[in-house]
Amino acid sequence: MWVWRQPIAFEWDEGNKRKNLKHKVTDEECEEAFFDPKKKLLKDVIHSQKEDRYVLIGATKHQRLLFVVFTLRNSKVRIISTRNLNQRERRLYEEAA
Repeated sequence: MWVWRQPIAFEWDEGNKRKNLKHKVTDEECEEAFFDPKKKLLKDVIHSQKEDRYVLIGATKHQRLLFVVFTLRNSKVRIISTRNLNQRERRLYEEAA
């Protein structure tokens, strides 16, 4: 399990603001998944060529399960993409929880 050693801060700029609306996920919902006590964190080894990327699977405060791809820049979380979990991912999250 990965534990942040400092408070989580998010970086939202014109490059990544509101881009997840195509999946009907607000920026606020993206952030909520990081505070799920049952969240799962993995390093995205396949897509980490230029910078380290990570995958977070977590629930929002309304129990919407999200798949969040992000990187860390200047000690801030920069979300790359977010979508709903597919059936297989949902099953894995529920079994692990």
